[in-house]
Amino acid sequence: MALRKTPLVNGQIYHIFNRSIDRKPIFIHQKENQRAFNTLSFYRFSDIPVRLSYFLTWSDERKDQLLKELEKNKNYLVKVLCFCLMPNHFHFLLSQEKEGGISKFVAQFQNSYTRYLNIKYKRKGHLFEGQFKAVRVETDEQLVHLSRYIHLNPYSLFVVKQIDDLFSYSYSSLQEYLGKTSGFCDREIILSHFKNLKEEYKKFIFDQADYQREIERIKHLTLEE
Repeated sequence: MALRKTPLVNGQIYHIFNRSIDRKPIFIHQKENQRAFNTLSFYRFSDIPVRLSYFLTWSDERKDQLLKELEKNKNYLVKVLCFCLMPNHFHFLLSQEKEGGISKFVAQFQNSYTRYLNIKYKRKGHLFEGQFKAVRVETDEQLVHLSRYIHLNPYSLFVVKQIDDLFSYSYSSLQEYLGKTSGFCDREIILSHFKNLKEEYKKFIFDQADYQREIERIKHLTLEE
């Protein structure tokens, strides 16, 4: 594997993204996206005592008990700040908590989800492109703007037609940030920059939606396929 240009350092936050081979849709059905959510939540921890496939057979009460125990022990590889699953790619904002944590987390996520789809659709081979991309977040301003970029991605790329459709887009952490669902993201790092938390963050996201969509449209017109 080629050496990574951006070193992944403990205590630093990174924008992580990767896409499917040939840009084929891989995150499109509710059941598959629920599996991806379970995979994200599970593999953010290190030294997990059970396999994901076995864990998923447990009752909700037993699952919650194990996850709470791992959280109590702060047994993290990474902390997930926010995420978005798009039809053929993903975006994560991750804080690395242990040496090699991001690389291990992303490898486990990609490998586990690949096995799941390979079994489900009787396919073989890789699902994602080679090395995932990583950009270190250097400032608080960059952090909050990246969270907006990630949460607006479905609207910017016309996966949803209207901005209000983001309220029902269940394949990202936006609903968790707006208090509509519970989840596993470490939201405080981003929301601490907003006085009224959820309401002010909502305004921050939606006020720039059309501008970001136009930037994406122009960018796509100037890129060679």
